[in-house]
Amino acid sequence: MVREKDKFRISQILIMKITKLGHCCMIIEDAGMKILTDPGMYTTEQNVLKDIDIILITHEHGDHLHIESVKAVLANNPDAKVITNSSVGNILSSENIVFETLEDGQSKKFGQILIEGFGTKHAEIFEEYGQVLNTGYFIQNKLFFPGDALYIPPKKVEVLAFPTAGSWANIKESINYVMEVKPVKGFPVHDGGFKSTQFVYGVYKTIIPPKGIEVILPELGKEFEV
Repeated sequence: MVREKDKFRISQILIMKITKLGHCCMIIEDAGMKILTDPGMYTTEQNVLKDIDIILITHEHGDHLHIESVKAVLANNPDAKVITNSSVGNILSSENIVFETLEDGQSKKFGQILIEGFGTKHAEIFEEYGQVLNTGYFIQNKLFFPGDALYIPPKKVEVLAFPTAGSWANIKESINYVMEVKPVKGFPVHDGGFKSTQFVYGVYKTIIPPKGIEVILPELGKEFEV
């Protein structure tokens, strides 16, 4: 049996490729497969992609789930599997879109790709407003993408796709979240609402690396390796 710490060491040897398209929409390539995350209304680049194997959706808010985009991706990738939670699933079912459910405490392998679900609630905007079902996804024991939550997974995180700010979080909370998770490295997502990311990216680059955490600042549409 492979121990948890050994899994982490193994993951460090393998290369994962990531291309951020915008906000929380990105392509994750590993083990010969391509995962597309949260095809929302802030991006359109996903609508013309091909060779996508998995569409991974954390929750139902429009900046993470845009039905017309999902349909466009599936039209270009008819064999792609949609993986999400039951709340998003209800919306997809109403559009006759086939999906597989993966939620908190569940895990499944798709080919050689292991995906685990963590968390249940969207971070608070105000009381119960907008607190839909939100599932963070851990991919290949390496990358954790929390969606719209500041969930701390019960295992070591090598790479963290951390939210920047929004109606439910600010930059201070975002930085504190990174410090609590303590990944080896991280990169910002959920930044589609910024007119310019120059200032906030500068804050992350100044404050986080001295704590021993590498910060990657993705260039949209350009692949990087972790």
